[in-house]
Amino acid sequence: MIVLFTDFGLSGPYTGQVKAALAQQAPGVPVIDLFADAPAFDPQLSAYLLAAYAPALPLGSVFLCVVDPGVGTDRHPLIVEADGRLFVGPDNGLFAILARRATTLRVWRIDWRPERLSASFHGRDLFAPVAARLALGREVERGALDPAAIARPDWPDDLARIVYVDVYGNAMTGLRAATLPDTALLRVGERAARRGRIFADVPAGAALWYENSNTLAEIAMNCGRADRDWELAVGDWVVVG
Repeated sequence: MIVLFTDFGLSGPYTGQVKAALAQQAPGVPVIDLFADAPAFDPQLSAYLLAAYAPALPLGSVFLCVVDPGVGTDRHPLIVEADGRLFVGPDNGLFAILARRATTLRVWRIDWRPERLSASFHGRDLFAPVAARLALGREVERGALDPAAIARPDWPDDLARIVYVDVYGNAMTGLRAATLPDTALLRVGERAARRGRIFADVPAGAALWYENSNTLAEIAMNCGRADRDWELAVGDWVVVG
């Protein structure tokens, strides 16, 4: 299984071109769209999202991860093996939180290069072929790296910012709910939400925060849109009180 985690979006050609490359080079291998709308140009916000969602996917999955504003620069292309799953993508912090939480971890620099490598679309030209080869059990030319090389020690274990807004207007934070006391308030601007377990714990139109199905603390509104009514956006800071 190949799992896509990108900021390419579903409109335009980019996701389709990546999936076409995978279909050509790894025919018959399922390709799963996990996120096509990860926080654009923001590897840090995306790192907390990826770390929360990856453990729910099967062991042996190959993740093709591209949030890469530095495409074409001298940042390394990476293969990361963390807790029985493989991750392919750029060395820009995208894998830092995943790596920090892993119990088993290995990291490699990708040395293989395709005959055709555009300056601006490594997702299609480099990372997709590598992910396809790994999914088929084929070797990729690579060099081992010290896992410390991809760490971001200045990034917190949990990030008090909104990292994603879903189709319902619910705002996921980079905070794991298990790290927060039941009495905690989550504040954005002048508004505050108390913890609930399910949406129906508050009246329709009222806000709460809860532990979502992938462990993150999420601000939501019962039968409403927290993003609209609270004017929330990806990147907003959250205060825990």
